[in-house]
Amino acid sequence: MPSLNQTAAMEFILLGLTDSPVLEKILFGVFLVVYLITLAANLCLIILIRTNSHLQTPMYFFLGHLSFVNICCSSSVTPNMLNSFLSDQKTISYAGCFTQCLLFIALVITEFYMLASMALDRYVAIYSPLHYSTRMSKNVCISLVTFPYVFGFLNGLSQALLTFHLSFCGSHEINHFYCADPPLIMLASSDTYIKKMAMFVVAGFTLSSSLFIILLSYIFIFVSILRIHSVEGRHKAFSTCGSHLTAVTIFYGTLFCMYLRPPSEKSVEEYKVIAVLYTLLSPMLNPLIYSLRNKDVIRAIQQVTKGRFFKRTAV
Repeated sequence: MPSLNQTAAMEFILLGLTDSPVLEKILFGVFLVVYLITLAANLCLIILIRTNSHLQTPMYFFLGHLSFVNICCSSSVTPNMLNSFLSDQKTISYAGCFTQCLLFIALVITEFYMLASMALDRYVAIYSPLHYSTRMSKNVCISLVTFPYVFGFLNGLSQALLTFHLSFCGSHEINHFYCADPPLIMLASSDTYIKKMAMFVVAGFTLSSSLFIILLSYIFIFVSILRIHSVEGRHKAFSTCGSHLTAVTIFYGTLFCMYLRPPSEKSVEEYKVIAVLYTLLSPMLNPLIYSLRNKDVIRAIQQVTKGRFFKRTAV
C-alpha cells in the first residue's frame, strides 16, 4: 500500500470517451444540453410535486425522491466530465475519485430500491385501492424511501473502501469518464480477488433482489388487472404502471449489461458507452416519461402555466 503522503498526492487521469479535440467540443455541447435538461426537468417535477395539492400522494412522494436521486447521480459525474472536455488537465484527485466512486455506487443502488418501492406502491394502489391510504401511510412511505438511501450509502462506502484499499503503483490512467469500479480494478497492482467477488455479490444481489420485488409486484398487479371487468378500468390501471415499467426497463437493461461481467479491456470500452445511458440519458428521460404519460402531472403543469398567464394579463 502507498504511504499516506503518497496517497494524498496521488492523482488519476480520466481518459474519457475520446481523445479527439473536435469530438470533445461536440460532446461537451451535447452533454451540457442533456445535463441542463436533466436538472431543469427533475427540479421542476420536484417543485410541482411539493407545491400542488393534487400530487400529495405516495406515488408522487416516491417520484419526487426518484427525481432527487436522478439529479444527484447525474451531478456526481457530469460536471467533472464537462470540465475535462474543455481542459487539458484530465486529472482527478485520489479523494475526489474516492468520493465519486462512493456516491455513484450509492446512488445507483438507491435508485434500484427506489424503483422497487414505487412498484410496491403501484401494487397496493391496484390490488387494494380501498385501503391504499391506510396501507401506504406517511410512516410506511418514509420507511420505503429511507431504506434505499441508507442501504445504498452503506454499500457504496464498503465498495469504495475495498477499491481504494488496493495498491495503484503502476499506471494511473482510468479508461473511463468517471471513477468506475471495473477500470479501477484493471489498474490495481495488488490482488483484486476479494474486491471482484464483493463487487459481483453486491451487484448481483442488488440487481436480483430489487428486480425480484418489481417482478413479483407486477405479477400481482397483472392478476389484479385481469380481475377488473371494465375495459376502461383495465386501461386506467395499466396506464398508472406504464411510466414506471418504461423507467425500469431502461435502467435495469443498461446496468445488467454493465456489471454482470468480469472486467476486461474490451468490456471496459463497452462499459463507457453503456454508462452514458444511465448517467446522462436515464436521469433526463425519467421525468419526461412520467410527465408526458401522466395526466395528473400534465394537469398540474397546465394549472401553473394558466395561473402565471392570468397573473400577467391582470397586471
